[in-house]
Amino acid sequence: INFLNGIETDTIAGGPMKILVEELYDAYCIQRRLRDGASKMVAAFNSATGSREARESLSEANKGFRECTEHMCSLESELESQMGEFHVKMKGLAGFARLCAGDQYEVLMRYGRQRWRLRGRVEVSNKQMWDSEEYVFLPLVTELLSIKVTELKSLANHVVVGSVSCEMLDLFCPLPQTLAVDINDLGTVKLNLEVTWR
Repeated sequence: INFLNGIETDTIAGGPMKILVEELYDAYCIQRRLRDGASKMVAAFNSATGSREARESLSEANKGFRECTEHMCSLESELESQMGEFHVKMKGLAGFARLCAGDQYEVLMRYGRQRWRLRGRVEVSNKQMWDSEEYVFLPLVTELLSIKVTELKSLANHVVVGSVSCEMLDLFCPLPQTLAVDINDLGTVKLNLEVTWR
């Protein structure tokens, strides 16, 4: 991952915080390279003959792989705790002649284990009413934001309008950003969001 390369590191609060985040990222990259090396050693020893020395070496390589993975997880957790929050505001759906008065929609956003499910309705005046309008996601190092929009037709009849996965890397910016996310392949339905990183 080229995580910090995409973040405007000047926006990370103060010099000491920036240095801490960069140190954590450097340590993470070192552990990733060590784990990759251990993985190659495991593959090499697996293809070797079943001698006692080869089994012992395979055991040591597996142990090294596990240790690197555990260390990477702890560094990832520590790095994520220093990355602030994404404040996401629902601005509504835009659909060129697709949205009609009375239509009801459900939007599900998943970011790692974090979930935001909201339901909305298109009013006669084309105004949209949503049951919640803001949510806070904690940034994650390796996850994508998954968005799924479903049109709620009746009790058991729902139609998936579309789903998409988004990279969150570009959202590490000190100014609020307005996003128009294409939900379906044709781009006829867009989800409008405002994202602020704090």
